[in-house]
Amino acid sequence: MGLTSEDKNNELARVLAKLKSDSYASFLGVRITKIERGYAKAEVTVAERMLNFNEVAHGGFIYSLADVAFAAACNSYNQTAVALSFHITYRRPVTIGMRLIAEASEESSGKTTALYKIVVRTDGQRIVAICEGLAYKLESSFTENDGPEAI
Repeated sequence: MGLTSEDKNNELARVLAKLKSDSYASFLGVRITKIERGYAKAEVTVAERMLNFNEVAHGGFIYSLADVAFAAACNSYNQTAVALSFHITYRRPVTIGMRLIAEASEESSGKTTALYKIVVRTDGQRIVAICEGLAYKLESSFTENDGPEAI
């Protein structure tokens, strides 16, 4: 028997609470603004500290934003999932003050792995980066996972 709609909502709320405790995402200013089973949206506004020497957002920062959305989406089933691979293609530079939105969507899922597409856009819907992430599913519950030793 599957989970009821209320059980799924409660479980997603627990998953979101754990994801919000991510100190690196908090350090970057990234917020998860939507989460569903196999889907997540993360947002941030580009600040000066996120720029590289060319005065555009650092590629590692954009990668990190996409990775936060990916992590949220692939752990949204409350089954611990970790990245096996992550590929990013950058499409355009972004500058200070621009709002970025990363959306991660499950493309396919099997018993032990799941493939996700992550698209980073400006709030004007211009594509900044397109990513593909492959997640490995562990047997542990995400919200009950006690850290690296559980992985």
